[in-house]
Amino acid sequence: MKKTDAPRHAALHRATKETDIRVEWVLDGSGRGQIDTSIRFFDHMLELLAKHGFFDLTIQAKGDIDIDEHHTVEDVGITMGKALHQALGEKAGIKRFGWASVPLDETLAQVTVDLSGRPYLVYNVTLPDRKIKTFDLGLFEDFFQAFVTHGGLNLHVNLQYGRNPHHIMEAIFKALARALDQATMVEERLSGTVLSTKGSL
Repeated sequence: MKKTDAPRHAALHRATKETDIRVEWVLDGSGRGQIDTSIRFFDHMLELLAKHGFFDLTIQAKGDIDIDEHHTVEDVGITMGKALHQALGEKAGIKRFGWASVPLDETLAQVTVDLSGRPYLVYNVTLPDRKIKTFDLGLFEDFFQAFVTHGGLNLHVNLQYGRNPHHIMEAIFKALARALDQATMVEERLSGTVLSTKGSL
């Protein structure tokens, strides 16, 4: 199992009347995250995704956060999903599936990924408190839904247990990073073919 010799990457720009998003995603990276969405806790989670997935991820986002943070969070998810889809190309040789269970103190989170081309989100997360400072943690479900829809992946996020909302979200993003790292790995035994009896993903 390995990443590819030529790094797979995508660079996208998405602009609307509400947001202006730039995403560059190198799948075969070293874990470098350069994130600026003007939403610090969101930045922190995306930095964790880059670090623990060994992705090089650059995100610059400007949005109408003076009104609400929802547009920025969701539109970053849309653009990241499109970037992942583009970077994977035909998905030749990838392992396709990834799974991780990550603890953080009292918290345990499990994330499972299938890069199937069939978008579907299962999000079993109940938070003891929906806010960290002024940031609504419920927006992460909207982020994941946008990411899944535009990335074409099946994503199951299951919180096994946890008490601290910061720990919960951090464990989830670390688990997502590890699961995506596995799923995007190249399996040499596939010899460049797609892991599907249909012949395509």
